Amino acid sequence: MTMTLTGRTAEQEAAAKDTAKILVDIGAVNFRPEDPYILTSGRASPVYIDCRKLISFPEQRARVIGHAARAIAGAASDKPVEAVAGGETAGIPYAAWISDKMGLPMLYVRKQPKGFARMGQIEGEMAAGCHVLLVEDMATDGGSKVNFINAIRKAGGSIDRVFVVFYYGIFPEALTTMDDLGVKLVWLAVWSDIIDLAEERQTYPPELIAEVRAYLDDPHGWSAVHGGKGA
Repeated sequence: MTMTLTGRTAEQEAAAKDTAKILVDIGAVNFRPEDPYILTSGRASPVYIDCRKLISFPEQRARVIGHAARAIAGAASDKPVEAVAGGETAGIPYAAWISDKMGLPMLYVRKQPKGFARMGQIEGEMAAGCHVLLVEDMATDGGSKVNFINAIRKAGGSIDRVFVVFYYGIFPEALTTMDDLGVKLVWLAVWSDIIDLAEERQTYPPELIAEVRAYLDDPHGWSAVHGGKGA
């Protein structure tokens, strides 16, 4: 079921709309219900966001990073962020830009450790007890974030926030996974922001939008009947 967006502040609403507009304008949004994408999770999807494309658009990425810095600052936490860590690989450029914008040290987290030392999975200088913000480009069901969060904690860091530019907003288990780890997921835009913009601009035929909405309303069911993993 598509995420309800009630409760967003005016600033959050404006950031979401601008982020959606940027992603559409740079060609990062892809609709392909006739030949579904298979996500890392094994689920079939008629839609795909390539947030990595933003690295080639300096003006647009500067706007997104500005939105990101404000969203991160506004996410409640008892501890200030002391370092920004990018998840290998898509999170690394975003961590670089955000750490630069916030004047903070940067780290990156490998998917697999390269050695057996405490910092075998972390690149950069991270003091024991350092409070880290994990940054990635996007989140679907949240599963890929668990490895990075555990690596930071295993290396002696603390973490209670993860930031992504785009959150699918259709897999409630993503927030449950984060809650179970004691982590808050912070994001700028979700699929409903993209669809609202597409409908406003009449970018796609109504029947294509209807098919995408059917997926957003029941992603597990849609996946199961289109060659992907179900619930």
